[in-house]
Amino acid sequence: MNREYHEWHSSRLGRDMELLIFGHAGLPVIVFPTSGGRFFEFEDRGMIGALSSRVDGGNVQLFCVDSVDMESWYNRRVPPRWRIARHMQYEDYVLNEVAPLVRQKNHDPHLAALGCSFGGYHAANIALRHPDIFTGMLSLSGAFDLTNFLDGYYDQDCYFNLPTHYLPNLTDPWYFDRYRRNTYVLATGWDDQCLGQNQDLDRILGSKGIPHQFYVWDSWNSHDWPTWQRMVQEYLYRE
Repeated sequence: MNREYHEWHSSRLGRDMELLIFGHAGLPVIVFPTSGGRFFEFEDRGMIGALSSRVDGGNVQLFCVDSVDMESWYNRRVPPRWRIARHMQYEDYVLNEVAPLVRQKNHDPHLAALGCSFGGYHAANIALRHPDIFTGMLSLSGAFDLTNFLDGYYDQDCYFNLPTHYLPNLTDPWYFDRYRRNTYVLATGWDDQCLGQNQDLDRILGSKGIPHQFYVWDSWNSHDWPTWQRMVQEYLYRE
């Protein structure tokens, strides 16, 4: 399996950032780690192994990025305004530093976002905010209600980074034209702590006429890596 390590100083984040690439061709996928997770998490947790045949076969190519969650959403040492601002710098890094690397390595016109739990939030939010750049997303047990990370603070940037807040009021046809061309998948489990948040997002997507698929698994401990390994095998493939 092709495995590449990359590191560079991000001018947008003001620090060095690392990532791993797995595969040589196929659907390019930017992978976001769980809460405070690192760029090597997908490999360490068996997710790369679960997809090894597709990666080796040139069906998918995974770009596993680092997170700055502990500097943004989880950083209780700074005011909430700083937390959301740091998150937006992270999005800027993904869009303007990681995505160009993806295009340099892979000329497939598609680009998917993937993540589990808090990574599922990142995947869904960036894909729904930028449907011209991301043509799909797969969120496994995504956490979408992040208001508790803001300690009561709320502004326009918070609003536009919470999908369950901005989607209900969205009317711009530019977005809906692109949503209809893209692929969105949510997967969770009946005993998942994030089940209700996924049901809320499913309901909102449905009410807005945004095509998507929503799966609820009847499995034990669904908010954990063994289930996510099976989910990613089931839903991450090239149509």
